[in-house]
Amino acid sequence: MFERFTKDARAVVKGAVGHAEETGAQRVGAEHLLLSVLDREGSRASFALTSLGLDERREPVRVALGEARRRAGLTQAETDALAGLGIDVPAIVARVEDVHGAGALSADRRGGGRRSGHRPFDREAKDVLVGALRAATAQRDRRIGDEHILLALTVRPGVPAEVLADHGVTYESVTRVLYGNGEAKAG
Repeated sequence: MFERFTKDARAVVKGAVGHAEETGAQRVGAEHLLLSVLDREGSRASFALTSLGLDERREPVRVALGEARRRAGLTQAETDALAGLGIDVPAIVARVEDVHGAGALSADRRGGGRRSGHRPFDREAKDVLVGALRAATAQRDRRIGDEHILLALTVRPGVPAEVLADHGVTYESVTRVLYGNGEAKAG
């Protein structure tokens, strides 16, 4: 499938591996793909994000991803659901970090400390890449671009989709900007 990726999509995948390495993560996750999409400039995905006003809000997206990482990858919706059951996730995180250090629950810190070398993609990241193929096929695009990775990130349940939606970036809004109804479209 990688041979069908555009130069921009390949750069996103490589950038995601770089983000995983920076944090010491054992596997490349969907959040690393999102961080890499946020890094892009001059691509269709960056056009969509800019059109949706995310240019000024990229840093808050990065912060929200970091907060979710501290919660062991729980979405805010999951955290709220647990709160409804009387489980205070922020208090648990604070207690664990008091004993074991900041970021102790982070998915990036679990499973050892591999610093370099091959990093496999986790199930969520693989699902995003398959979703990118589906998005390209649905739009009748022959190649998979970084915009298709962005579209896939918006529909796969989890932290990246939740964080993007919190900042006004949804499948519908990205599709409208890229392929939309007589409005400005990325070329």
